[in-house]
Amino acid sequence: MIHIAPSDLTHLLTTYGYWAVLVFVGIESIGIPFPGETILLVAAIYAGRTHQLLIPLVIIAAAAGAIMGDNIGFWIGREGGYRLLRRYGRYIRLEERRLKLGQYLFLKHGGKVVFFGRFVAVLRAFAAFLAGTNRMPWPRFLLFNAAGGIVWATLFGLGGYFLGDNIHRFTGPIGISAIVLAALFIIGFLLFLRRNEQRLEDEAERALPGSLDDYQPGGAKDKRLV
Repeated sequence: MIHIAPSDLTHLLTTYGYWAVLVFVGIESIGIPFPGETILLVAAIYAGRTHQLLIPLVIIAAAAGAIMGDNIGFWIGREGGYRLLRRYGRYIRLEERRLKLGQYLFLKHGGKVVFFGRFVAVLRAFAAFLAGTNRMPWPRFLLFNAAGGIVWATLFGLGGYFLGDNIHRFTGPIGISAIVLAALFIIGFLLFLRRNEQRLEDEAERALPGSLDDYQPGGAKDKRLV
């Protein structure tokens, strides 16, 4: 993650206003580790404290940046993501069975991944790329992507705006509790995937028999993915 001090973010906001929010969120959404969510929170708190920014416009800028950036990431993944993973995936233990599992999960639960991925740090940057790589239909992606971007921008924007000076309380016991709960959730999810990985891979094989190459554009079975 590229780190920029909050004071520098505030300076950018005073100079470029809503454009800074749109650009930062958009860059992060493409798949580049950039402080998009951070600048949304800083902008919302700044709007609440100074009223020099209007919170509805902060939310609109963040939502627009999220939607535009995600669609660029989706296009990059759709055009070249599969070839990259096919060629180099084995170096990070992404053999064909696991790539097929990813494609199967996006076919079956892609909407949920795209929507809720907006609220998870790692997925926020890469969900769109993975959706494109795994051949998720673009109209379906756009629907859940837009819904997730709007809900995310609204919740975080309003939360930062109304918390204002009290947001520092979340660095105390409440913040520690939130981190512990998030860690437990992630560990539980990873354990679930590990325990069910073989079963899910078998399901993916039954749903997508044969070579995964057949389900890519121009492949013998790519119409199944439309």
